[in-house]
Amino acid sequence: MNRSGKELIAESKQFSCEYRGKSWFELLITIVLAVVFFAAGLVSSFPLVARLAIALVCSLLYVRLFVIYHDYEHRAILQNSTLAHAIFALIGGYLLAPEAIWRRSHEYHHNNNSKLTLCSIGSYPTVSKERFLKLTPKERQLYLINRHPLTIFFGYLTLFIYWLNVKSYLESPKKHLDSLLALLFHFAAGGCIFYFFGVSIFLTGWVIPFFIAFAIGSYLFYSQHNFPGAKFRENNDWAYDEAALTSTSMMVMNPVMNWFTGNIGYHHVHHLNSRIPFYRLKEAMRSMPELNHAATTTLNPRDIYHCLRLKLWDAEKGEMITLKDIR
Repeated sequence: MNRSGKELIAESKQFSCEYRGKSWFELLITIVLAVVFFAAGLVSSFPLVARLAIALVCSLLYVRLFVIYHDYEHRAILQNSTLAHAIFALIGGYLLAPEAIWRRSHEYHHNNNSKLTLCSIGSYPTVSKERFLKLTPKERQLYLINRHPLTIFFGYLTLFIYWLNVKSYLESPKKHLDSLLALLFHFAAGGCIFYFFGVSIFLTGWVIPFFIAFAIGSYLFYSQHNFPGAKFRENNDWAYDEAALTSTSMMVMNPVMNWFTGNIGYHHVHHLNSRIPFYRLKEAMRSMPELNHAATTTLNPRDIYHCLRLKLWDAEKGEMITLKDIR
């Protein structure tokens, strides 16, 4: 007999204990590799093809570093350490996700995952077909822009530079001073690389790694909650455990990509209990057979296409639909 979501949450707590030494090792090895590949990307004597390959690996290391930072902000690893807090504060600023805005928006996402809403705090807005048809033309346009593939793949500009930093600082300067500092550092560092190394190194060593990393991150965040089979609910019908189990996907990836993405593919397990360290998510899933039946998606272009087409929730059909379905 399958256990309820609440029973699974209770059982998952045994995996929320970190291995302190492993947490430090995973963090430090990722930082070291990111620094090495970042530095290699500034070597102008390397041919362009080599620098592009280095940029790709560097971007994947940024993704991994971000997931580890994300775990720290969930209080899953390295808590009560002054050194860890200082390191992660720097990482958050470097990756354009300062602590103040990231923690507030991401906690909101976990507590509102799969709720039907126009609100885009920490997530992509999703509304029902009926509500969409009642929106004004301007509201519809803004809604579709927020969910547009270009908005997702240009996450470097739309999500990280604008939403997490420019917008948050302009709306609340005192609360989000770290967003301003992150922007100033990012553009100052980029400007120095451009001045001392030239436009080619600036693009391959600075812009491209961030661009690819944030495009991957933005799409992973989108697709693991917007996929064929995802369930959305109105606020009064929403439950945390059901949102984790029926509205969050399992992203199937090979072992290499699982490493680079910090096991974020086991996203339904993470949403069931965000205190489970990233390196124990697979272990937790294996111990609870019910978690092996989550809806899946992949990074296959066909699956990416099917995820990006989804725009609205159809309550009658009980599924996400495309714009074509209502036209």
